[in-house]
Amino acid sequence: MSSVASQAGLIHLGMDTSKNTIVVATLLPGQDSPATDRIANEEAAIRRLIGRFADPSVLRAGMRRGRGAMSCTGCWPRWGVACQVVAPSLIPKGGSDKVKTDKRDSRRLARLGRAGELTPVRVPSPAEEAVRDLVRARDAMLADRKRAQQRLTAVLMRHGRVWRGGSYWTAAHRAWIAAQRYGEPALAAAVGYYRATLAVREAELASLEAELIPWAGREPLAGPVARLGCYRGIAELGGLTLAAEVVDWRRFPAARAFMSYRQSRRRWRARRLTQS
Repeated sequence: MSSVASQAGLIHLGMDTSKNTIVVATLLPGQDSPATDRIANEEAAIRRLIGRFADPSVLRAGMRRGRGAMSCTGCWPRWGVACQVVAPSLIPKGGSDKVKTDKRDSRRLARLGRAGELTPVRVPSPAEEAVRDLVRARDAMLADRKRAQQRLTAVLMRHGRVWRGGSYWTAAHRAWIAAQRYGEPALAAAVGYYRATLAVREAELASLEAELIPWAGREPLAGPVARLGCYRGIAELGGLTLAAEVVDWRRFPAARAFMSYRQSRRRWRARRLTQS
């Protein structure tokens, strides 16, 4: 893509981002077909791209939401470029748009941006994103603890040690596990390692939650957490988790939309844990 001089009207950039690259479609005023280019997904490459335009203030950049988009949006406002992130589900599609390619998606974003048909989503601030990462670390720890519990339960059941005294992981249940005796030393050692693993996971989770709870009363999420705490059944950690994950509640026009979002997040989290 050659150097572009300042022209009357706005220049729309549609970008399809990935971990390593960004496919950029440039739609100049008066043109119907965007020109595409592939650059590295790094600050220096984005700076060079913007440097091709004499007046960055006429640029309007649009990109799909995702990890690649979130990581590079911070560069654009610093250099005077208006940038918006768009939810993939809110991008209008035609009946023939069934095959995803980076070039096709970037061109579509450029055209829809000029037509004013893109719906931007609110991008979390760096501080909000940092708290969200800590919240998601707790989610990972909860999953690790659950796996450790399942493995310990499974090895006990394989050898006929079935708990029938009520709820699992109560004080009584844990005392019952500790009281089990095994004729085979190897089996006793295996159960001991499973119990030790569970103890480590529980200690890690307790430590992380102690680190996380103070953020319920700190900025940037103290206000939303306090408001959520007014609802019955929402404690500090629950309110902080909701506030960090949702960020902008205005994107849900009704309760049904929020519940659909929760279901999609659960499916995404299940896939991520399966792949990890």
